[in-house]
Amino acid sequence: MTPDPDLPARSSAPSARRATVPLTKEPAEEPREPTEPGPPARGAPPPNLTAGEHDRHSRGHRTGRPWSARRLPAVLLASVVLVAAGAALIDVVAVRAGRPAAAWRRHLADELATRPVDDVWMLTGAAVAAAVGVWLIVLALTPGRRHWLPLRSPVPRLRASLNRDGAADLLRDAAMRVPGVSTARVRVRRHRVKARADVRFRDPQQVKDDLTAVLGEERDQLALTRPPRIAVRVRQRTD
Repeated sequence: MTPDPDLPARSSAPSARRATVPLTKEPAEEPREPTEPGPPARGAPPPNLTAGEHDRHSRGHRTGRPWSARRLPAVLLASVVLVAAGAALIDVVAVRAGRPAAAWRRHLADELATRPVDDVWMLTGAAVAAAVGVWLIVLALTPGRRHWLPLRSPVPRLRASLNRDGAADLLRDAAMRVPGVSTARVRVRRHRVKARADVRFRDPQQVKDDLTAVLGEERDQLALTRPPRIAVRVRQRTD
């Protein structure tokens, strides 16, 4: 584009950016010569990336599995604590009011005071309490929702997941398009995709190779954060 000569210049000393802008419009079919690089567009990869880094950037950001709310364990634990604390509080209030302590509390106090530490019931109670504590720690440190597979996201704060059953349906549909496959069964796990197919015609080895390639392409199109490995088994059916 040719600038209008009648417009006054905004500054007496032109910037370096303006000095490198061509004064004539380049033809649309010819590539424009690179000039001084300007600020990169928002979300665009830096210009000095290598081929592998550029491909990794274009694939999107890696996201983790969505965290579960753990509603059921939270409700169970809160219910147990509420019942135990409520019963103890009611008994303590009754004792403060001049009434005798409840029989269950007297029995529990006597058992804890008279039983030795190496008693079977004491060891069993300690083991159960330790197991519940470990279970709660695992729930607090793990995201859960193992039935969901995280997807790559173009935006860092955007999270998306795909159900394993949905991924298995897509892969099974892709497997059924392979010539020679009559039936296919696909199971998707976190680290592996297990596919089994029955072959009616063609060489089973060729069908296995084609099936592995098709499933690999379909898996890559799902844009999973951690693409699982593909294991294919074929069986010749003549009946």
